[in-house]
Formats: sequence, C-alpha cells, structure tokens
Amino acid sequence: MTLLRDADLAHAFDRASRTYDRMTSASPGYHRHLLRSARRLALPDGGRGWSVLDLGCGTGASTRALLRAAPRASVTGVDASAGMLGRARDKPWPPGVSFVHAPVEGMAEAGVRGPYDAVFAAYLFRNVADPDGVLARVREVLRPGGRLVVHEYALGGRAVDRAAWSAVMGAVVLPWGRRHGDGALYRHLWHSVLDFDTAPAFAARLRRAGFTHVRVLPQPGWQTGITHTFTGVAP
Repeated sequence: MTLLRDADLAHAFDRASRTYDRMTSASPGYHRHLLRSARRLALPDGGRGWSVLDLGCGTGASTRALLRAAPRASVTGVDASAGMLGRARDKPWPPGVSFVHAPVEGMAEAGVRGPYDAVFAAYLFRNVADPDGVLARVREVLRPGGRLVVHEYALGGRAVDRAAWSAVMGAVVLPWGRRHGDGALYRHLWHSVLDFDTAPAFAARLRRAGFTHVRVLPQPGWQTGITHTFTGVAP
C-alpha cells in the first residue's frame, strides 16, 4: 500500500477529526499511555517556567497529557490538519496553551522557532516523509540540553508484535474507519506502523541525529511491544 503523505494525509485527518476522539477514547490505555510518556519528560516544579512544543498535537489529547504531567508549563501545539487542530482549539485550555496550524516541516515559517525547553511528539514520526529531516528541525528548536520525548507505535521487532498490531487493526480499527467513511486513513495508519522503524531502529535514528541519553521504554497492557516511549537530550 502507498502511504498517505503531506497534504493527502492532512486532508484525511481533517475528515476523520469529527470522530477521532471517540475512536481513541475507545482504545484501552490510549490516554494513560500518553500521560505515562508525558511524565517521562520529568519537568520539575510542575513545569513552571518551562516551554514545551507539542508536535503533531491533533485534537489535543497529547496537550492534555502534558498539562496533567506539568500543569504549570507553557505548551504550544502544532499540527498540519486544520480539522484536528480546530477540535483542539474548541476545548477549554488554561492560559499558556496555544496552537499553530502548520506541518512540522514548515513550523519555522509559521513562527514556531523556539528555543523550547522540551519537545513532545506523539504518533508523529511514522507519518512524516523524512523522519531525519524532522529530527533536525526538532534539534533546531530545542535549547542545548533540552528534552525530547517521542511516544510512538514502533514495534518491538518480534513477529508476535506485528501479528498483534495487525489483529487489533483488522478486528477493531479498520471496521471503525470503514463505517465512518475514513477507511483510507486507517489503512494508512495500519501500514505506517508495519513500515516504520522498529523500536531499536528508531532509537538508533535518534542517536544518529545527535541526541544523547537515548532510552526506549515500554508501555503496559496490549500495547506492550507495540507502543514505546523514546527519550533523549539535545546536545
């Protein structure tokens, strides 16, 4: 399958935005796992004085997780889908939260230049055409010593991990997508995980991009071997 990219993917997310929160809320552990990854940023004093860039913020689930983990932080959410971002903006947020409509590759042109103290990216990297280029942009907006946390479907590398992912997609997610007219998006999401780096390969990608103290941390429940948290520090 040819994966959706750039404007085609943003348009697919625009269309799916009306039901996306219902889909993710029905996924066991989805929000708990986001919170677990957000806490792995380990921002001190509730994030007071810290600026966080939330890349690929979608409808704001990752933004909400960041605020639960660090309620005093300033958070800027960026997303390429106007539909998803519109859903995020319609939710109540405290002062210090803002949203910018831009692809991550074009965030500098949209005024998102940093420096930021931390970057959080959930479910982003497998959806971009050039992960290495995006990591270079992340380094540009992070202050020296800034923290990066990536929350991603990156399979552990075992055959059982691929089988479990495809089983969940085939039994639950793809039927949902077809029923709501979003089959193309959810087929993309299925294959984007199968085609993306394994967890060890993505950790190696982070190190090649210059990040230090790279760690790969698992998530519990059915997502064990499927979803991981990656942490790193900008040089």
